[in-house]
Amino acid sequence: MEKVKVAFICVHNSCRSQMAEALGKKYLSDICECYSAGTETKPQINQDAVRLMKIVHGIDMEESQYSKLFEDIPETDIVVSMGCNVVCPYIPGKLNLNWGLEDPSGQSDEKFLEIMNMIEENIHKLRDTVLEMNT
Repeated sequence: MEKVKVAFICVHNSCRSQMAEALGKKYLSDICECYSAGTETKPQINQDAVRLMKIVHGIDMEESQYSKLFEDIPETDIVVSMGCNVVCPYIPGKLNLNWGLEDPSGQSDEKFLEIMNMIEENIHKLRDTVLEMNT
């Protein structure tokens, strides 16, 4: 079975989409290639996200990830918007999803953990979606 390519999208590609890419690689690597991108980039991934992903999941996002634009990733099958507070750009894909997640940047660790947990739950649901697409 060919792996499904999934893009996680948010404006700055520095927090939610980066966490989704990392968790996608952790939980979906057997069936998906996971990427993240944004309409703009930041010089570094959100440091609170980096710190909490290391603590909770043992993942060092700075080791293999960086802030990317759409043109920096391959064409994907599934496009997942994190929940833009502005108009999300349209990226073509066989399936477009919007997870509607609030940006936790600048908020408490509890808010970050809440969003991280929601992303993890959505990643597990995404597995079922991908498997259904391949049947």
